[in-house]
Amino acid sequence: MKKQTIIVTGMAATFPIGGVAWDYLQYLLGFVRMGHDAYYLEDSGNWTFDPLQGTFTDDAAANAAYLADCLKRLEPGLENRFCFRDTHDNHWGLTREQLQAVVQRADVFINISTTCQLREEYAKIPMKILLDSDPLYTQTSIPAFVAGTADEKQRQSVEKMKCYDAHFSFGEHVGKDTCRVPADIFTWRPTRQPIVIDCWKTEAAFTRELFTTVLSWQPVEKGPVVNGVEYGGKNVEFEKFIDLPKRTSATLELALGGGKAPKEKLADYGWKLVDGYDMSSTPWIYRDYIQNSMAEFSMAKNAYVATRSGWFSCRSACYMAAGRPVVVQDTGFSDFIPTGEGVLAFTTIDEALAGIEAIRSDWSRHAKAAYDIAKEYFDSAKVLGAMLKDAGL
Repeated sequence: MKKQTIIVTGMAATFPIGGVAWDYLQYLLGFVRMGHDAYYLEDSGNWTFDPLQGTFTDDAAANAAYLADCLKRLEPGLENRFCFRDTHDNHWGLTREQLQAVVQRADVFINISTTCQLREEYAKIPMKILLDSDPLYTQTSIPAFVAGTADEKQRQSVEKMKCYDAHFSFGEHVGKDTCRVPADIFTWRPTRQPIVIDCWKTEAAFTRELFTTVLSWQPVEKGPVVNGVEYGGKNVEFEKFIDLPKRTSATLELALGGGKAPKEKLADYGWKLVDGYDMSSTPWIYRDYIQNSMAEFSMAKNAYVATRSGWFSCRSACYMAAGRPVVVQDTGFSDFIPTGEGVLAFTTIDEALAGIEAIRSDWSRHAKAAYDIAKEYFDSAKVLGAMLKDAGL
């Protein structure tokens, strides 16, 4: 494959949370490992989040330092391949002039999670890719735009998406008749989270005989409304399975992040609760939490499930690369990712219980299967190579 100069974007400094860093920085590392001239750019125009204070600030110094440290620890030299433009347009990492030089020679601009402003200079890059990591939330404005009833915010959302040359989505069913995510106007090509396998692989067995996950309870106060239907977050799906801990002797632990979860209610039903930020304050603590777990158990956002989007969790793929099997709610991904060993998909509480017990009875077999599936379906070189090929590069 021809060597490309590639800019990938994200929110790793804006939201300095361990899991968020892995979501975006594996794109950078994956492309560099493939031999491409890749750079990470963060330019959302937003204030940065201070997790210790639980608020946003316009002082980005600590967040920029956190990002530089993450990159250096991930792979020495990566700290020289980032630029973070804060809300005052200060440049952290690459200087203004260095960033300009990269942008002028760039072949590909990948806006991951629709996080980056499309400045005039970025718009001149020959191939611009928009990557939807949040199916339905990304496409919410499309029906009103098509119907001619869009308000200004909805119109601008769609017009911005139209500025890109190729569109990809973690919702691998988007565009199919069985999927309820609006697919008008754009062709959404399927893609997955790239996992740099050797960052996760471990020969060590789990140290805690727990099924764990890291989650935000409810990402927004009001979910997306599409064609008169309101969709929700994980909180909606949890209600269907809330009494699960009372039906198994397995311990199910939730590392809870944002979203005002009903902690007392969850504890009463037998869920073990820990602080999500404590388990994800850095990428390395987050990785330790996953590697120390026996397996993952998790529901998906209602928006992913109800639309049958085919979305699969970035976090679950990391568990699998660490050789940790997953019991996860099916969003339609079982149509293209093998299930039954390593990945136990469920739609009912009985299926969830069966998946938990299957892993407890033969952990080693399921652990190996999980790793093998991660290597076959989520390896960064395969995922990113397929994306470039599908984009015509």
